[in-house]
Amino acid sequence: MAKFAAVFLLALIAICMLQTLTMAAHGHGGHHYNNKSRYGPGSLKSFQCPSQCSRRCSQTQHHKPCMFFCQKCCSKCLCVPPGYYGNKAVCPCYNNWKTKEGGPKCP
Repeated sequence: MAKFAAVFLLALIAICMLQTLTMAAHGHGGHHYNNKSRYGPGSLKSFQCPSQCSRRCSQTQHHKPCMFFCQKCCSKCLCVPPGYYGNKAVCPCYNNWKTKEGGPKCP
């Protein structure tokens, strides 16, 4: 009986791992934002930038520089990506604006 329980538990763990790998391979893992009208280019008005940047920068230790650059990027691109970091692909302008050194300008 103990062997059966151990084999059953291992099979269950293997199935869970396989499901996770399959979902990740098909792009269903992590955060997935398909709502382009809410986050895409031009989805914001300029008066919405401070509140969206406050959300974006709320979990960083470098709040002031994050807010400065986020608002600069938002006013140019009229969008701020969802979440606290990453997800920049939903806003190409925000994602592609680079510093003189070639690093990302927008947080």
